[in-house]
Amino acid sequence: MTSTVLTNHAGPSEATAAVIAAVNDSIYASTGLVPAEGDRRVEVLDPATLQPIGSFTDPTAEQVEEVIRSANIAQKLWAERTPLVRAELLHEIASEMRHQARRIGEIMTLETGKPFKESVDEIGWAASAIDYYAEIGRHSIGTIHGAATAGQMQYTLKEPMGTVVIVLPANFPILLLMWSAAAALAAGNSVIVKPSENATLTSLALMPILEGLGAGVIQCVPGGADAAKQLVGHPDTHMVAFTGSVPTGRAVARVCADTFKPFLIEASGSDSFIVMPSANIDVAAQAATFAAFLNCGQVCTSAEKIMVHADVYDEFMTAFVRNVEALRIGHGLNKVDIGAMENGNELRRVEGLLATAVEQGARIVTGGGRPEVGDDLPGYFFTPTVIENLHDGMDIYTQEVFGPIAPVYKVSSFDEAINLTNASPFGLGATLYSTDIVEIDRAQRELVTGMVWVNAPLLDNDAGPFGGRKLSGIGRQLGTEGLDTFRHTKLVMVDPTSSVQDFWWFPYPNEEAF
Repeated sequence: MTSTVLTNHAGPSEATAAVIAAVNDSIYASTGLVPAEGDRRVEVLDPATLQPIGSFTDPTAEQVEEVIRSANIAQKLWAERTPLVRAELLHEIASEMRHQARRIGEIMTLETGKPFKESVDEIGWAASAIDYYAEIGRHSIGTIHGAATAGQMQYTLKEPMGTVVIVLPANFPILLLMWSAAAALAAGNSVIVKPSENATLTSLALMPILEGLGAGVIQCVPGGADAAKQLVGHPDTHMVAFTGSVPTGRAVARVCADTFKPFLIEASGSDSFIVMPSANIDVAAQAATFAAFLNCGQVCTSAEKIMVHADVYDEFMTAFVRNVEALRIGHGLNKVDIGAMENGNELRRVEGLLATAVEQGARIVTGGGRPEVGDDLPGYFFTPTVIENLHDGMDIYTQEVFGPIAPVYKVSSFDEAINLTNASPFGLGATLYSTDIVEIDRAQRELVTGMVWVNAPLLDNDAGPFGGRKLSGIGRQLGTEGLDTFRHTKLVMVDPTSSVQDFWWFPYPNEEAF
């Protein structure tokens, strides 16, 4: 059996088509949407239908230079506003994002392929992050310390970095933008957005909602690698937040290292999803279906190493495969669970990863190829796939799947699951399904990951830091840690009386000499 395929689809609404037309071939600069003047123009295709929905054009180097210049001017004015005023403005844009969620969500679905519900949910989650940082950004801008010297004032100040560059992927173009931008803005920084080429129209369509922050406070520069390199390496950008692949993350880190420019890297994940005998197996199977196939598996915290104890393996697989085969595939603007993948390169990469796994001994349980769809949906669809008979010597174990393939590993013990997880080159997150308190305690202590979920996969909390270890990256988004990612810390010591510090200045007392 294979997943349900829905072949009918819908095109953009008239109002949405007008929004797309307005942002085509533009950059969002300090003066608003202006035509991009570079030589390369890219047609944007609906990944489900392969029909054009719009286009973007690269900026010139001069346009990027002007964006950086205006961002630095705007940052100083933005930082001078009180934290209360910044908070009020951030709350206003969060409210407007919610108001326009369906319009922006429709563009996101047309451009990235994800189901409309996931697009609208994403915008709501992004607005929540803005509201969170609007408030904690004004809670504290420093700390007063108990003085080490009598009569002095000693304290720290939290100060903005300056102009922050945010380089984005396509899988969550609005959410991942606001996880960084909301914190950066609340801290008093200006922001330059470099969107994914596979989500440029979505990012540009969002920008006019943010104009109330002030000219140049947030700008958006579409384009390819040249624009990204100019932004990341420019001496007048002061912090880089990057989400994407390991090779590109390394390249960003190397450029930043030349000037010790601070950076945040969220590179890749290959999360374990451990199922132990004490778990409710039906619930675990339902959770694994969601954790493996949300956004067509294009999630950094997707379940990519589903490790099931041998005692419940058959029971789990029966329920899991049944759930997977019931998933509805089709255009994201229809009533579906799974849409198209972001682009053809990603589809072909996933096909190659699966072919290699089969060559190395994996067995396909369900799925395994492109679904049979009608001529109206010739796009980048891949049937949700479950594979088994796996081990840690396979390529699929050491690579990020980032697609609709769920690899299932049979394990003989909790220790084996922990060891398999920790042997991975990635360390973003891990999920455990268990009601055994000893296993739960050991998991949260022993798993070498940035996050652990117990019976609650893929949940985020604006107040809880998000990030990983090893090749999954460095730094944290969300929480108070995410705010400090975009702030300098300055120590200040003040002697209000300007007294002589004779207890340790020159000349040294003779009695303390050798």
